[in-house]
Amino acid sequence: MKRASRKSFNVALAELAALSGLATIDSSRIKFAAQHLNLDSPFRAAEAASAALVGGGLVADRIAQARGHRPSQIFASSRHAEASLSSFAHLHFADRDKAPQARQAPEQRTAAAGFFQTADDRWVYLHSGFPQQAADMLRLLDTPNESAAVTAAVRHYTGAELEDRVAEAGLCGAMVRTAREWDSSPAGLLLASRPVVEVIQIGESPPEPFPEDFARPLTGTNVLDLTRVLAGPTCARTLAAYGATVLRVSAEHLPSIPLFVADTGFGKRAAYLDLHERTGAYRLRELIRDADVFSQGYRTGAMDRLGFGPLGVARVRAGIVYVSINCYGHEGPWRTRPGWEQLAQTVTGMAKIQGDAYNAGQPKLLPAAVTDYTTGYLAAYGTLLALQRRAEYGGSYWVRVSLSRTGVWIRNLGLRPVTETKPLSEVELAAMKTDASTSWGPVSHLKPVVTLSETNVAWHQPPVPLGTHEASFG
Repeated sequence: MKRASRKSFNVALAELAALSGLATIDSSRIKFAAQHLNLDSPFRAAEAASAALVGGGLVADRIAQARGHRPSQIFASSRHAEASLSSFAHLHFADRDKAPQARQAPEQRTAAAGFFQTADDRWVYLHSGFPQQAADMLRLLDTPNESAAVTAAVRHYTGAELEDRVAEAGLCGAMVRTAREWDSSPAGLLLASRPVVEVIQIGESPPEPFPEDFARPLTGTNVLDLTRVLAGPTCARTLAAYGATVLRVSAEHLPSIPLFVADTGFGKRAAYLDLHERTGAYRLRELIRDADVFSQGYRTGAMDRLGFGPLGVARVRAGIVYVSINCYGHEGPWRTRPGWEQLAQTVTGMAKIQGDAYNAGQPKLLPAAVTDYTTGYLAAYGTLLALQRRAEYGGSYWVRVSLSRTGVWIRNLGLRPVTETKPLSEVELAAMKTDASTSWGPVSHLKPVVTLSETNVAWHQPPVPLGTHEASFG
């Protein structure tokens, strides 16, 4: 039975530290428990997630020191980090009548989702996560919502043909690639030329030092969270654990997954604004003037068309930290394609490698939302770095991460042989959890993975349904 690799954790953490300008890390303050593995996968997901989280803890502690705190010991465990990669699955609602509906994978909601074989014996993954996407995918394939019919319809196309047709229709799907195929493709080559977290200065403004004598690293930091599903909301949830005030902004007409809303809603207020209406856009601009962070996860160009791209937001609020999260990266031929966790695994070789190890050579997804949650942790790390730079040097910053770049980063940490794993026990999970009173009744949930010895890391606001509050920071 294998343990998480401390060496791989150190390699990943050193790469992240280099992005922050640190040549060395004071490892004596990091108390990382490399424990038995939980996830059945050859990927070093535990080490990657742990490094992203501990990296964020290191920057948060530097901010805390600037606010007058003593240096902290930083604690994290690999099994808690692994559990966090499926944190929605570890929510336990005491009142089943009030609880959000259990999560269903796209394959359980429609026949037009999952892996399918094409005319040239390639595999594609079709992602029809919401009802409208499923209807549009069935219309594209000209087939009823029946498994056999969809399978036959996909067989009429080569993998590349169907991938292109899906992309042209603005839908979500991709052809399964080997790692080598992705790495040698134009999109893969361009993405590999960028770090796993980009922090780019996009404007000038005076320094904004953190005031001293505050209890938590991000007390007084206002975050606008305009993201959906898992990766983006996880970023803002992570910032909330360090004390940020977070307002999640969504629109009533957009579909959501209530279980994910609950999972990623800790530490947040939640309001509706329709940015296509003048009053909604006006209110958002007012909020931006009081914000420190603007985080969005829509496809490239969508926010620009509404006047809320990085440069537009920086004009409204000099000194803003603007965060962009997407699937395939922010430059190149795939930058405007929509995508989700499953598609990042599909294109980067992860699904092929996982299938070779655990599914007799047929593509298979990892047993956790590995790129989603880890990308959220990396986005939070980049945001903390940008806030620290703004405090010292001033400036507006653009933080960029993507699910696919995260997948390649995890893959490049190396693969481990198939090994026996140790499932999480109820006793273990109980030690990782705490309780909250919510609109869905009492719920037990995972605590933040990282703890700091000299400051509190926790969520002080329970999750709420979307649109619960007025659009304000409180």
